[in-house]
Amino acid sequence: MQNIHFSHLKESKTIKSFGLLPNGNEVFCFTLTNSNGVELNVLNYGATIQSLKIPLSNATKIDVVLGFETAEEYANSFRLPSAPYLGAIVGRYAGRINNATFVLNKKEIHLTKNHNQHHLHGGFSGFSTALWEVKLITKNSITLQHISNENEENYPGKLTTQVCYTLSENNELKVEMSASSTQDTIINLTQHSYFNLDGQSEDVLQQELSIASSEILETTSENIPTGNFLSLNQHPFDFSSSKPCPNSIDTTFVLNQKSKPNATLISRKNNLKMSVYTNQPAIHVYVGGNCFNTIKGKEGANYHITSGICFEAQNFPDAPNHKHFPNSILKKGKEYSHKTIFAFELL
Repeated sequence: MQNIHFSHLKESKTIKSFGLLPNGNEVFCFTLTNSNGVELNVLNYGATIQSLKIPLSNATKIDVVLGFETAEEYANSFRLPSAPYLGAIVGRYAGRINNATFVLNKKEIHLTKNHNQHHLHGGFSGFSTALWEVKLITKNSITLQHISNENEENYPGKLTTQVCYTLSENNELKVEMSASSTQDTIINLTQHSYFNLDGQSEDVLQQELSIASSEILETTSENIPTGNFLSLNQHPFDFSSSKPCPNSIDTTFVLNQKSKPNATLISRKNNLKMSVYTNQPAIHVYVGGNCFNTIKGKEGANYHITSGICFEAQNFPDAPNHKHFPNSILKKGKEYSHKTIFAFELL
């Protein structure tokens, strides 16, 4: 694939400058569309989904993901008391790793500790704050690549990762991620968009959530998996049938892969439904988006603790430390493959 050079494309309708980061690097915004009027904006900073506009039955469009208006605001969001990772790709390992330590090939690996004594979402210089290289762009798809050097955040191996975003004519946002490493390593990537089918200034508490799961991961008070599974029978987080989004959730759902879609979100206000499909063993569901009244969201919104809901399709957090969890090791020369689809339809 050919690398993309932006110098002669800055005024294009599909490629525009999104401003400068505090370090002076320029960020670009890429617009994808389909024939139904769906419009997706992707940044090369963090391979971030900046906006996703869906046409409604009244001929208006609604932006269903949280985000910011400038590159500087995205960078500053990682300095908040709890970074929201709005719309970014998370890696090398999404979720928490207990004590930032795991054993690989009989060698104890000590990752950076960026969340109390633990490792979270790839550490201090994870994929979410990297400038990704654009490898290919068409009217309805974009492929970006990031190379994580050996020993970055103390991970073994040089890891080359690609993410491809595609807008289908069926109003699906397809997210396909692949990766390969020069050494055995661990990997767990996810797309970290916060969805709100009612728009930027609303909360998600009136939207209806369903998840095809009968078990969640038990966790400690620091949200570290214990290794046990909890049944959702009679549990408040049983979303096997649709019910309103909770006002607080930060939980890994073990997916029943025979049931599709894996999750749904419905806005009765806009008669809009989003269905989530993934090949991953879990979806970590998180309601949040809080920007602590410090950074304004799009459309001047003040994002708070119930502004959006994440469907983080991924492997289990802390999987390298639990032999009975799905394998998170990427062997040298092998390829990691992750596919998730967010499909939209009017009711």
